[in-house]
Formats: sequence, structure tokens, C-alpha cells
Amino acid sequence: MNTRRNVSKLLLATTNLGKIKEFCSLFEQIPFQITTPDKEQIILDVEESGSTFSENAYIKAIAYMKESGIISLADDSGIEVDALGGKPGIYSARYGGKSLNDKDRVELLLKNMEGVPWEKRTARFRASIVIAWPDGKAILKEGVFEGYIGYKPKGVNGFGYDPIFFLPQFGMTSAQLTKEKKNKISHRSIASKKILDHLQREYNKWETK
Repeated sequence: MNTRRNVSKLLLATTNLGKIKEFCSLFEQIPFQITTPDKEQIILDVEESGSTFSENAYIKAIAYMKESGIISLADDSGIEVDALGGKPGIYSARYGGKSLNDKDRVELLLKNMEGVPWEKRTARFRASIVIAWPDGKAILKEGVFEGYIGYKPKGVNGFGYDPIFFLPQFGMTSAQLTKEKKNKISHRSIASKKILDHLQREYNKWETK
């Protein structure tokens, strides 16, 4: 793995189009060539058997790295609702079963929050991002985004639970924020900025060789 071609390629270890779009936006200035499983013709079903976001991110990043031989970035993220004991947590993307779509999961969460007063509707998005290198090295960076669960969906930007994740400091949901604003404050952007700093340092090392 001592060629610029291999070092400069970064595989986003996800097939979630919403995440791919967001990562591509967050990594616009990245000094690596971003690629996806679709572009690399990789079909991989990774079992997320970890008990935490970070464990699942490690599992996915390493699985895609081994399958592709490319530096791979994976994230595991979701929403933790205090009134529900931290659920759905690591099961955010599978909340209510795999047959549900984003809209269904939002409706289910709102139903499970019926009767919960505003002051107890605190929640947070949490993201763990892992990059795995073919030489066995891996790094983890994390980010947290605090807010409340709103009473009904608002906004059309973002994906997943964004339409019901209310931000008091802005008076709107995450789905009502502009892409530029969200990319400065979200859980994934916080973790991504830490990743970017690390990748920039890696790139600079190769540039001087």
C-alpha cells in the first residue's frame, strides 16, 4: 500500500444514500478521492453485532476495508431519547423492524413519545466514525448533537429523524436547517471535522515522501 493511488482513495462504507450525500458534502475539501461500494462494485451485508455505536463503526469499516483493500470509513450513528431510556440508540436505523422506512420510524417514535412533556423530551444524535487502513491501523472519532423531540415532523432537509429533532437555539428542527448550517453543528459534522484533521495529516505525510 505504498502508492499514492491507493493512499488517496477513501471508501465510504455505507449504501445509505442520505449518509453518502452528507459525507460527500462534509468532505468537499478532503485531499482523498471519495468512492462508494456501488462505484467499487462491492456488495456486502455486514452484521452490526456491536453493543455501541463505536463497536459497530469498527465492524463495518474493517469489513469493507478487507473486502476492498481500500482505506475505508464507516459511521454508526443514531438518536438517543432520554424519555425512552436512550432508545432507539444503536437500533435507530432498524427501529420497529427492517420493513419500516424513515417516515414510519419517525411516526413510531412520536407515538412512543405521546404524553411526554416538553421538558422531558430531551434527546441527542450521536455519531462514531472509524477509518480502517489495510495495514491494520484504525482510528475512532465521535460527535454529539443535543436537542429535543418535537411533536410533529417539520422540514424537508436531511434524513432519518431530522424532521422531529428540534433545536431550541435555532427555533427549528434539524430538517429545517440549511445544509451549510447543519454541516457546521451536527453530530456527524463534529466527528467528521476530527476525521478531516487526521486525514490531512496523513496526506501531508505522503506528500513529503
